[in-house]
Amino acid sequence: MELTTNMENVISNDGTSIAFQRTGIGPPLVLIHGGGASNHKRWDIGGVRAALGEHSTVYAVDRRGRGQSGDHSEYDIEREYEDAVAVAESIGEPVTLLGHSLGANISLEASLRTDNIKSLILYEPGYPIGGHKLAPEQMVAHIQDKIDQGETEEALILFMREVASLSEEEIDIFRKDQSWESRLEAAHTLAREERAVTGYQFDADRFANLETPTLLLTGSESPSIFKKSTEAVYNALPNCRIVTLEGQGHIAMNTAPELFLEEVMAFLKE
Repeated sequence: MELTTNMENVISNDGTSIAFQRTGIGPPLVLIHGGGASNHKRWDIGGVRAALGEHSTVYAVDRRGRGQSGDHSEYDIEREYEDAVAVAESIGEPVTLLGHSLGANISLEASLRTDNIKSLILYEPGYPIGGHKLAPEQMVAHIQDKIDQGETEEALILFMREVASLSEEEIDIFRKDQSWESRLEAAHTLAREERAVTGYQFDADRFANLETPTLLLTGSESPSIFKKSTEAVYNALPNCRIVTLEGQGHIAMNTAPELFLEEVMAFLKE
């Protein structure tokens, strides 16, 4: 049963309109997609959003600069944390945030800024751990050059291959999906977000008192930088557990949706 399929919006702290689509019925679950994604439809591949909507009221967000959300001339990752808070606080009861990749980074930071988050599901947040960057500046500059030259598809594929470390088979999943064109429209966000991640310093002490129940997901075949980032978050949070998705990498919701949903639903039912 769907409550609505119309896009709704909230106004974030800097006046930017943040859009989301509300579907399903049950306790509120806010979905925050990662970099390289187009909009809230990122969660439709493999039927993930529909399956979650059988047990939850799903609020699938268009992050700023994408879909029906607005943007700002000056990008600051702090505003993304505020966007997630604005969505969470617009809902009349405590929510669960489910974030993937950069969306997991945003979800974790948002949890420090509002009391309306009751639990977190974080799939491979990405941080520069131990001096290891997700992407060297030369690669980010190369992606930006492609964007500036109007070669958005080349920029997106470069990001997926070199930053997200997706295989050609995984990239092909996205290329064959109807959301590919909207991913190209959002390609202008790739370099700015990657620079923001590179400049972020993960400080475990900031999260030492965060008692929010948290599920961390990681793939057994994921790149080491994502595994190390996830482990760093696990060691920092006092109330979390980590689940390894065997045989999977950074996008198990696409490569093994049933496995992904099994772990997510088990956590939500707790």
